Amino acid sequence: MKKIIIKNEQEIMNVLMSGRIVKGRLGLVTNADGSLTIEFVAYKRQPKTRRKDRLVCYLEHGWVKESPERIKVFESLPKRLGGVRMALALDREAETVTDLLGELF
Repeated sequence: MKKIIIKNEQEIMNVLMSGRIVKGRLGLVTNADGSLTIEFVAYKRQPKTRRKDRLVCYLEHGWVKESPERIKVFESLPKRLGGVRMALALDREAETVTDLLGELF
């Protein structure tokens, strides 16, 4: 009967004992001398990273940003302005954004 050796046993056990999950592949490798080794190789996945949004301009009550797929407009008005003045401010900001986007594209 051939002897089976488990490679990376201590390293894997340390990660499992710390409460983390290890994802990877388990393989049976035949060595040059004919012995078998069970080898576990953890996946080396990189975390997903995304580019930060580019600030196009500041508005009176918000901002306009550009991401790789979208144009983002943020508007935050104080309640103390009242309904009519809020509507006028929103119209003014929308006109500013429309003019700005006309220049960009």
